[in-house]
Amino acid sequence: MDQRQCPRFPVRFKSTFSSANLVKGEGAVLDLSIRGCRIQSGLEVAPGTTLDVRVETDGDALPVQVQQAVVRWSRPPQFGLEFVTLVPEEWVRLQETVRRIEMEPYQREAEAAQKAQASS
Repeated sequence: MDQRQCPRFPVRFKSTFSSANLVKGEGAVLDLSIRGCRIQSGLEVAPGTTLDVRVETDGDALPVQVQQAVVRWSRPPQFGLEFVTLVPEEWVRLQETVRRIEMEPYQREAEAAQKAQASS
């Protein structure tokens, strides 16, 4: 049974993460929501670990920084995070990123329909 309150969207973003007890690594964010994400990494991270996470959502933009995220599950080579603390500016950037990802399929369909109509 899925207990998520917010939908997650498939992505492929680079990420870095670290914790106070010296866990430090890199990974790929495979899905993202406003409440959390799933990361694939060569580093095993135990459930309950608190991480500082940076997600590179666009090549030119600064990474979205999550000040505090908690590992909720771990099945190497992946683990799931719940976002706990973000500063207000980062919260807004995360919401905008998720909103953009959510709209992408609809935007592509609309653009394809416009091109088809223009060529008719």
